[in-house]
Amino acid sequence: MAYQALYRVWRPQEFADVVGQQHVTKTLQNALLQEKISHAYLFSGPRGTGKTSAAKILAKAVNCEHAPVKEPCNECAICKGITDGSISDVIELDAASNNGVDEIRDIRDKVKYAPNEGRYKVYIVDEVHMLTPGAFNALLKTLEEPPKHVIFILATTEPHKIPLTIISRCQRFDFKRITAHDITGRMKHIAEASGVTVEERALHIIARTAEGGMRDALSLLDQAISFSGEQVEVEDALTVTGSIGQEQLTNLVKAIIDQDTPQALDAIHRLLEEGKDPLRLIEDLILYSRDLLLFKTAPELEDSLERVLSDDAFKAIAETVESDLLYQYIEVLNKTQQEMRMSNHARTHLEVAAVKLSQSERPKTSQAADIPDLQQLINRVNQLEGELKKLRATGVQEEQAQPAAAPAAKKQTRQSTFKAPAGRIKEVLRNATKDDIAQIKNRWGDMLESMNRQQLRSLTALLNEAEPVAASQDTFVLKFKYEIHCKMAMENNKLTDTMPSILQELTGTYYSVIGVPEDQWLDIREDFIQQQDEPEGDGEAKEDPLIEEARKLVGSDLLDIQD
Repeated sequence: MAYQALYRVWRPQEFADVVGQQHVTKTLQNALLQEKISHAYLFSGPRGTGKTSAAKILAKAVNCEHAPVKEPCNECAICKGITDGSISDVIELDAASNNGVDEIRDIRDKVKYAPNEGRYKVYIVDEVHMLTPGAFNALLKTLEEPPKHVIFILATTEPHKIPLTIISRCQRFDFKRITAHDITGRMKHIAEASGVTVEERALHIIARTAEGGMRDALSLLDQAISFSGEQVEVEDALTVTGSIGQEQLTNLVKAIIDQDTPQALDAIHRLLEEGKDPLRLIEDLILYSRDLLLFKTAPELEDSLERVLSDDAFKAIAETVESDLLYQYIEVLNKTQQEMRMSNHARTHLEVAAVKLSQSERPKTSQAADIPDLQQLINRVNQLEGELKKLRATGVQEEQAQPAAAPAAKKQTRQSTFKAPAGRIKEVLRNATKDDIAQIKNRWGDMLESMNRQQLRSLTALLNEAEPVAASQDTFVLKFKYEIHCKMAMENNKLTDTMPSILQELTGTYYSVIGVPEDQWLDIREDFIQQQDEPEGDGEAKEDPLIEEARKLVGSDLLDIQD
């Protein structure tokens, strides 16, 4: 048999093998056991996250000879037939090449026939967003009321292109990007089962390059194995993925921080001579600076690091560099990245950015300003000793002189670095509607995906722990789990301009954004609720005018008030 790629050999054959999508697999398993199977499903999410694999597993599970089961047995004749494609009851269609009205009409004519071997006839339509408007219209009625023996499973990477009339007829499951940790664990298992030795750091490099797609990760691993043989090392992974080694990146960042311009330029030239892409290098520098800032501010968030592993060299840089300097680096690098995308001289912009960063003015630290001159300190001590002798001579107790000799230092309390606009947030809460916040939440995943497609992954990383919590007709409140993420996001003009623009494309409404850290959000919301509950004038809470009018019309006995 001809050689098969790793992602085909190790394609998941049961729900337990689908990595990083427990919120989907658990729901489907419960539905299988309880025999609450829907007539239509929509699987949406980025490429290589297991949508088509989950569809085939579901098709096997509903038709398994031992059903109802939460996992297909993969041993019975039907499971084996669906796996090798020999059973005609499971029909896989590629909407990219079968997107016309005639193909859908053919499906519509054939769904009425009973399955040949299994209990259900399952249609799996991949990349369903490629169907033409006429094909979608032809599918509508059949999708809404198919025969009892038919199940439709639609898969897509762009759910925003599917008509709402189709989406409303399906149970929707959103597949998310797989974390680098989960991808690394799965690749390690596959490498061991395949008898291939792969360094741990090489697996991390491949996982981060895959950007959340298991299929991409296995393709890169396959390529690295072909390149290196039976033992994949870090250099092999760097060569295959085109990535930049952490040691090289650390040396470059250290040269910039040390203001060693010749060394920084030499490091860049060596990387470019090795064939590294300038755009990839500038993005790695942004992510490295971001990881430095996060590690310096919150070391316990080590799992949130996007680009680096926290080795000794990285920790040493994080301890010495100032946060204000990292803010400056990220701002300059972001601006340079935008200029490089619109220029034919990307290398020149990269070199100019390196010179600008390595020669930038360092922020002054308060510690240096607080250290007095040594001679002044000696003079002050001598003066205090003279005053102490005079006090002793006049009979004043030594204990009374001690507070003057050694005044207690006032402890400086750390001030919050970001203050959310409480007044604007309360105004949003006062005019908030359920429809607006529901509309934003429903399209939030699509907005993040759109930002990723626009090469804004470094900005999207700030929104991983963010959540829309309230919205009026023109503004919404975005809650951040960590204050540092909120500060970085709200001070980034590119991010605050891009989010409302993409949401306007998805929802038809322009919403400006207000960021708030989680702890401040809880205080502001609690304060707002208390203000709403406070009595007015005579000490009694004022009743809603609509309720008061209804009470006049029908009386209190017939009035049932529900929140």
